[in-house]
Amino acid sequence: MLFNSFIFLTLFLPVSIAGYYLLGARAPRAASVWLCVASFLFYGWWNPSFVLLLTLSIAFNFAMSWLILSNPAGSRARRAWLAFAIVVDLAVLVRYKYLAALIGVVVNAADIMPAGWVAVAMEDVALPLGVSFFTFTQIGYLLDCNAGIVKERDPLGFIQFVTFFPHLIAGPILHHKEMMTQFARPETYRLRAENLSIGLTMFTCGLAKKLLLADTIAPYADHGFAAPHELQMLAAWGACLAYAMQLYFDFSGYSDMAMGLAKMFGVRFPLNFNSPFKAGSIIEFWQRWHMTLTRYLTSYLYYPLAMRINRARMVGGKSTGRLAQRSVGGFAATVAVPTFYTMGLAGVWHGAGLQYFIYGLLHAAFLSVNHGWRAWQAARAPAGAPAQTAAPTRLRHAANVLLTFFAALVAFIFFRAHGVHDALQMLGGMAGVRGIEPLGWPAWGEAGMSGLEWLRIVLGRSTLALQIVVMLAIVWCLPNVHQWMGRFSPALERPANAAAARFGWRPSLRWSVVIVALLLFCMAQLHGEVRFLYFQF
Repeated sequence: MLFNSFIFLTLFLPVSIAGYYLLGARAPRAASVWLCVASFLFYGWWNPSFVLLLTLSIAFNFAMSWLILSNPAGSRARRAWLAFAIVVDLAVLVRYKYLAALIGVVVNAADIMPAGWVAVAMEDVALPLGVSFFTFTQIGYLLDCNAGIVKERDPLGFIQFVTFFPHLIAGPILHHKEMMTQFARPETYRLRAENLSIGLTMFTCGLAKKLLLADTIAPYADHGFAAPHELQMLAAWGACLAYAMQLYFDFSGYSDMAMGLAKMFGVRFPLNFNSPFKAGSIIEFWQRWHMTLTRYLTSYLYYPLAMRINRARMVGGKSTGRLAQRSVGGFAATVAVPTFYTMGLAGVWHGAGLQYFIYGLLHAAFLSVNHGWRAWQAARAPAGAPAQTAAPTRLRHAANVLLTFFAALVAFIFFRAHGVHDALQMLGGMAGVRGIEPLGWPAWGEAGMSGLEWLRIVLGRSTLALQIVVMLAIVWCLPNVHQWMGRFSPALERPANAAAARFGWRPSLRWSVVIVALLLFCMAQLHGEVRFLYFQF
């Protein structure tokens, strides 16, 4: 079931909320059970056979958490159970997400089967929705059990934490501490009008982003990436920018909808998307893009490896921390190696193709250069240097934003392309290797054409360019929904730069009318179910 489907909006969501609060007023545990059943129904709507996979995954990981917690901290048995659980979880992930691709590589390399057979076999493997997200969520829980962070052993709370449908399919990747504590509070299950009002506002804004922005520009991106070898310079740039806008508003819309849905059930999610195209560096980009994934990768991949490397350097009498970053070898060991390891795995997590691995390595290279630049600037900055004036700082920031956007754009090409060859063809088109196509605009006053007719033809042939300009203006010039809602935002984090009070959202009849009108307009556009892009991961 999709958030942007008619049956979800008109049947599933109202019934789920009504049952949740009717039971919650008398028995919070019964409301928890109701929510778990609703979440399983939501997941099984697409393919009921995968409900068994989700159920077995939850049962297995909870049993493993019990065994881990039952053994003393730091014991060999605890580490053994943790390793066994992670291996099984990753094996399931490989089975559904990577096995067909790996078989294809081996078969094609050995030339023992026709290429067509491999393609058909890969199409026959159905990828369970959200398998990466609920697997990674549970692995994080097991790691926290091993670290002694998890104290409670509540099976219902664990099921509710994993299956809560607003995050089940495509995140955010949640931490048990921030969610299970909310589910354990009785007040979470009490009906509050402000929760419904705030949640519906956030959800509607996300739905509008998906339907009115992402889905409208998607055909241009799909058409361009279907045949990148045919595109000349302007068309290649148009397709790439169209995909960047599609992905931005699709993921931003989904994140808003998930957060809004959670708030309708009295739950607050961590912020997962915070205007990443406004970032002035690639480091900041990853602090704004898929923020819970960045948090997960940093906590469970980057820091453990970086700490191990630093401990080994200390034993060997070598420098660590900022001092180590002053040398090329120290920087490579303490920063570049953990970064490439983490981002390489992040790329593979998104998909089995080589293009995803390159996507991760590109970001690893960008991040390493960014960290190296910061370390070099910190080392050469004189003590007590005067602050720069405001105007050059704003200009420099704008240049940094454009540079960061371009770097993300290059990586997005590999993220979207059907393969490495297609990605290189798209980059070649953007570089102009196939030439620059004419605009096709008629000459002013041609054949007695009036100015109005000329403008109509030019605008008609510039639809994609106008859409991109409008969307970039929204991205760069307007506050995001989190900032627009200010202190009413349902995110766990408070907005750093809230919109001005007179323009911001507040519970009022005026805003209620606007949001309901927007919701009805969006529902009128539901002519089919278009999946969110991150559902494939």
